[in-house]
Amino acid sequence: MIFGHISQPNPCRLPVAIEKALSFLRNTDFTTLEPGVVEIDGRKIFAQILDLKTKAQAENRPEVHRRYLDIQFLAWGEEKIGVAIDTGNNPVSESLLEERDIIFYQKMENESFIELVPGHYAIFFPQDVHRPQCHKHKESAIRKIVVKVAISELV
Repeated sequence: MIFGHISQPNPCRLPVAIEKALSFLRNTDFTTLEPGVVEIDGRKIFAQILDLKTKAQAENRPEVHRRYLDIQFLAWGEEKIGVAIDTGNNPVSESLLEERDIIFYQKMENESFIELVPGHYAIFFPQDVHRPQCHKHKESAIRKIVVKVAISELV
């Protein structure tokens, strides 16, 4: 996992596909876009613009992806995300790997939390279990952009 603020330079040299995704986040005015999908490079790199409400931690299932990495960017609001390395010990709640590239877990082992404010982003790789959309103090409205980058584009 990589965590940062979009106003800062990239923390190190990143694969071109990730650089392209971060450039999209830096250069897009998300106040002018409606929720939905924006293609950045076809189905190799695309963004989901989501208007959501945060929920209690127990209401959100931990998740992991195998074909795409997630770059989760907070445009407005505040959010807490649970994170952990996928140890292989987490009981599966639901697998939608073929249909939606997502596995939901019942719980996750060794969960820690990061807190996002506008401008923060987190990059979750296939080994990173994450529980997004948790509220920090109470339910709140957020605009989140999830950029999906095909793992095949990282080589």
